[in-house]
Amino acid sequence: MGFTDKIRGLIKEVPDFPKPGIFFKDITPLLLDPALYSELIDKLAAPFTGQQIDFVVGMESRGFLFGMGLAQKLGAGFIPVRKKGKLPRPTYGIQYDLEYGSAELEIHREDIPTGSKVLIHDDLLATGGTAQATQKLVEIAGAQVSGFSFIIELSFLKGREHLKHNAIHSIVTY
Repeated sequence: MGFTDKIRGLIKEVPDFPKPGIFFKDITPLLLDPALYSELIDKLAAPFTGQQIDFVVGMESRGFLFGMGLAQKLGAGFIPVRKKGKLPRPTYGIQYDLEYGSAELEIHREDIPTGSKVLIHDDLLATGGTAQATQKLVEIAGAQVSGFSFIIELSFLKGREHLKHNAIHSIVTY
């Protein structure tokens, strides 16, 4: 069994969560095996190694779980993107639509130096709304998006088409 098949086999599909008709992809089983976690971080980092990434930006909350390990592997800082009202210092904010509602994300204004190179990471690429909103926040802060990293991509939702970047890497595609 290959690495991708092993990851796919551990991801649990939960029907009707968070609402009817949604088949939620639960990645928490990937956290149970430290050797597998380390290998997954290596696979996420591989396409971006040597690109001088300054920061990995991870979205609340599952983007934190692997984004911090990815940042460490790349020798980069980690910057969290949070839901509105969760960050204590001045922020940039953006409202966006998701596949089952709408939300607002924020990032600390002073955390991303102008001109820095940023890799955006989240656990899942669905419609691309969260990733696209995060890209806009990074650009508002004056930084450059070097690429996107995902564990799962739901290709039938065509989220990749909404991201203005060629460097989009995902481990498992459904």
